[in-house]
Amino acid sequence: MPVREVIQVLNSMVEDGVVETYAIGGAVAATFYLEPVATIDIDVFIGIQPKEGSVVLDPQPVFAYLAALGYRTEREYVRVGDWPVQFLAAGNALVVEALAEALTMTVAGVPARVFTAEHLAAICLQTGRAKDKSRLLQFIEGAALDANRFQDLVQKHGLTSQWKMFAHEFLEEGHDV
Repeated sequence: MPVREVIQVLNSMVEDGVVETYAIGGAVAATFYLEPVATIDIDVFIGIQPKEGSVVLDPQPVFAYLAALGYRTEREYVRVGDWPVQFLAAGNALVVEALAEALTMTVAGVPARVFTAEHLAAICLQTGRAKDKSRLLQFIEGAALDANRFQDLVQKHGLTSQWKMFAHEFLEEGHDV
């Protein structure tokens, strides 16, 4: 299923000032660095600011913008073409940094912002679900990470104990990223 329409909509949202920025994360972003995997949705992290005088983020402008373009909401997703898209605010320092440092890649001739492999791997470590551990192992076994950059993120974002547990459970003695 082509993601071109999704990316065009995301770029329009930035151009029209609906969001400050965006970056694709999750399984779809991982496919830029790893073998493709089956996924049912696209996780899009967005940069939005609270209204002046408020500390609460209001995603309503995002949904109103998309509704005006004819896209409909289905549970926690907005259907854009063939894809259910989940819009997520950057909820912690690691994801805020991932959003700020996302790379621009070309997909079907359209520029798209995508989390770096190292940020994706660190988020997998932070989240710690079985599927995230599996994906982290794919990043490591596929040599898709800059080891120094990944280790810097692990330390900077307080993930050292999670990394030690992961390495003990899944990596051979002496094997590092």
